[in-house]
Amino acid sequence: MKINQIYVNLPVKNIQKTKAFWTNVGFSVNEQISDERAVCIMMNDTISIMFLTEEFFETFSERPVPKGDTTQVLVAIGLDSRKEVDQVVNAAVANGATQHEEPQDHGWMYQNSFWDINGHGWNVIFADPSQIPS
Repeated sequence: MKINQIYVNLPVKNIQKTKAFWTNVGFSVNEQISDERAVCIMMNDTISIMFLTEEFFETFSERPVPKGDTTQVLVAIGLDSRKEVDQVVNAAVANGATQHEEPQDHGWMYQNSFWDINGHGWNVIFADPSQIPS
């Protein structure tokens, strides 16, 4: 079996602010499956993040949406260079996100991270597996 697409669903309070945040960071919107209850942010051709209003999100699960300072998931995305990692994190912070922790350089892997405007955690990484110490 081979997965050909992934849609990550995350609850948000405000669709328009979320849409503006992610387009300002540099990602595009799939308008065909976006409306006043949901915005589909395209990470690439096969990975999409569905940001759903909390009310709409709750129709997909009997469990409540986490409130306040809880963390249910950290999303990690890989990019092609350290420069791109910092560009995405810097753009996110410039548009209202908060820095999660200082960048970490492990030689073969570099990561930087942020909490988006809805409190979701994002680890942004560049990794070169050929450089993993043996």
